[in-house]
Amino acid sequence: MDLIYLVIGLALLEYFIFGALAGQARGKHGVEAPAVTGHPEFERRLRVQQNTLEQLMIFIPSVLLFGHYWSEGVAAGLGAVFIVGRLVYYRGYVADPGKRGTGFAIGFLAQVILLLGSIAGAVMDLLT
Repeated sequence: MDLIYLVIGLALLEYFIFGALAGQARGKHGVEAPAVTGHPEFERRLRVQQNTLEQLMIFIPSVLLFGHYWSEGVAAGLGAVFIVGRLVYYRGYVADPGKRGTGFAIGFLAQVILLLGSIAGAVMDLLT
């Protein structure tokens, strides 16, 4: 499970960096807390951070369960795809929100495989 733990750590580090970049944009554009609206660059970075947090709620348990029921290596590989997808999502969204689709699709596909694999593994385990 060490590979999976590494991928989870990297996903959390990516989220941490997205948060720092949102905070940096807040300061750069003078958006005082607790405001969550202001300059478009700040708003886009904040949305990426918040959306990534929402995705992590599905990703972390799914990658752990998939690794338990199926394969640590495949789970870690799909986790790496998720991380890359979030980075592509970040770059696209910050440049132009209309360009976030490719990154979203990459991460979403990895998550769907992890989630459905987790459920299938649990069901199969229950039936045996």
